[in-house]
Amino acid sequence: MRPARVTIFRDAPGAPRHRREGRQIFADELTRFADRDGDARLAAISAQVSAPVRVDVRGRRGVGVSTVVSALAGAGLDTAEDREAGDVTVVVIAEVLKPEDEALLAELNGVRRPTVVLLNKADLAGSGPGGPIATAHRTARRLQPRAGAPVVPMVGLLAAPGALPPPLLDALRQLAAEPADLTSVDAFVTGVHRVPHAVRIELLERLDRFGIAHSTLALSRGAGVDTLPGLWRRLSELDQVMTALDAATASVRYRRVQWALAELQAVGGPAVAGFLAADDTVIAVMAAAVDVVQAEGLTVDPADNPNAHLCRARRWRQYRDGPVNALHRRCGDDIVRGSLRLLGAAGGRR
Repeated sequence: MRPARVTIFRDAPGAPRHRREGRQIFADELTRFADRDGDARLAAISAQVSAPVRVDVRGRRGVGVSTVVSALAGAGLDTAEDREAGDVTVVVIAEVLKPEDEALLAELNGVRRPTVVLLNKADLAGSGPGGPIATAHRTARRLQPRAGAPVVPMVGLLAAPGALPPPLLDALRQLAAEPADLTSVDAFVTGVHRVPHAVRIELLERLDRFGIAHSTLALSRGAGVDTLPGLWRRLSELDQVMTALDAATASVRYRRVQWALAELQAVGGPAVAGFLAADDTVIAVMAAAVDVVQAEGLTVDPADNPNAHLCRARRWRQYRDGPVNALHRRCGDDIVRGSLRLLGAAGGRR
């Protein structure tokens, strides 16, 4: 029987994610099996594999750590209070890498901890070509070699503004109709305008000048207030942050799958053996391996035909046998195995 068709290849950089990550494909298969079998040991293994990745957020005072924590939690990530409990570390910086940032990153790199650096307050990066966000992206690219980890710009305040109360939405409408002076914080707060002084201060606390300017511009062009949360998310660069975290945690998720496979083998029994040998299980493990190698910038041919499966198996067998580390050797094994299983299901020759 041909295995269930699943999308196991990563989207192009920057594209929306319409695929389940490989770990989740495996977790879903294991959950269905555990539910059918009724064995509490299988349910416990399934729960461990399905648990969300835990994010440990660190940074200097004043860079916006608490704001970033709120944004990541709002995006569905589990932010770990105990640093040792985190699966990946987010280091929040602002403007520059300071010596204490570099010392922390060196420590994390020394223990091979998956790490992403967030260049927060990207809206304050300056007025270079393309505006502050484009300037922040250039700064991030410049800092990345020193950081030794991916550096991603973020406007944390806009990633976690929460729902604005009606008085603040009304104030944005008024500012769209009667623009205020946004050249500086002082000009906005002290300038003459019918929006009350206290309301302007609260808007700054929630959106800052960058968010206020883009919100009022959108409203002045006919956008409804219901579109503002989507606008803030786009401006915040949160989706790019999530993509970077997804790539950084691919190896963590894959190791969970490998742990689960070892635990299942220890449980043993005909039903477990059948699950481990099933086409859908083998291909789900392959999907988790694909996540790892694609996170490292490697390409896996996504074509779904016998020739593609055969060529993929040959290529990744050669890769596996080359000068790669143990993790990538295991990934190569799983991609070869999954490709051959797909080839067999398609009726191709080995």
